[in-house]
Amino acid sequence: MDILGLSILGFTTILLTLAFEFVNGFHDSANSVATVVATRVLSPVWAVGLAAIFNFFGIFILGFAVAKTVGKGIIEEGLVMEYGICLIFCAVVGAIVWDLITWWLGIPTSSSHALIGGLIGAGGAVWFTDAIVWSGTLKTVAFIVVSPVLGLAIGFLLTSLTMRAGRRTSRTVVNWWFRKLQICSMVTLSAMHGSNDAQKGMGIITSVLMLEAGIFVTGTFDPELWVILSCGGMIALGTFFGGWRIVKTMAARVTKLQPYQGFCAETGAATMIGVATLFGIPVSTTHTVSGAIMGVGATKRLSAVRWGVGRRIVIAWILTIPASATIAGILFLIMNSFC
Repeated sequence: MDILGLSILGFTTILLTLAFEFVNGFHDSANSVATVVATRVLSPVWAVGLAAIFNFFGIFILGFAVAKTVGKGIIEEGLVMEYGICLIFCAVVGAIVWDLITWWLGIPTSSSHALIGGLIGAGGAVWFTDAIVWSGTLKTVAFIVVSPVLGLAIGFLLTSLTMRAGRRTSRTVVNWWFRKLQICSMVTLSAMHGSNDAQKGMGIITSVLMLEAGIFVTGTFDPELWVILSCGGMIALGTFFGGWRIVKTMAARVTKLQPYQGFCAETGAATMIGVATLFGIPVSTTHTVSGAIMGVGATKRLSAVRWGVGRRIVIAWILTIPASATIAGILFLIMNSFC
């Protein structure tokens, strides 16, 4: 699959997908650094720098099952073969537009589900529900609910156990240890984020290359090394530049955290994301981390969580797939006559 032989639309789609990965990292940087910044364990600059490095290293950890789900597990192969790169192009644009809208509003939504929504919207514009591969789509959509709920439950459980274990230890000693441990949990969460989220771009680019080579149905779905490195590099670069509007929401407006609570939130979210990646599920890091932070805050008392902010976040989650699908679908209907 030679990149030099690509069509103009194919090459443009790859560039846009890499731009999506940058926006993904930019948009999701708060997921990795919000708690460690909120607890003042690291300054924002150090936190974002470490998050970017481990986002990149994460692409080599847990395989590429998510890339295959995105590339072949959301939209029917026949539809992709019929409309080709034009469909994929519109899906990526729909995801990028929605990501930028929510970034500007400071709302932590899911880049993963924006891309899934883009694919569904572009495909559904012509084949309606027949466009969807239900097995891959339903498990992805299910995790809109499952990931924050499990993130909340794991965060609550870990924090409760930690509080019980350290109840006879002075706060100074507990904070000293967990300020160190939270750095470990932060870089682990960053690696899991890179492992899951970078694969979405890999799935799209690999689909484009296989379509251009005429082997989309018959070929083995294995991302090439340059695709892996490019997607990992762009998501890391986006993370480094960061989304400070969303950091503010995630770090300060959901609940106030101590170092041990930040550790529990990050560890719970990283565990959930790692398991989902192994099973090829394009899970939302944003959903999982938000749920974990709320679970941690709820161990103090339910009123410690600012549920009004949480409701605003949940509304954005619900809107993500329909909104990105609508943008992609409209664009595809416009562009289809030119592709």
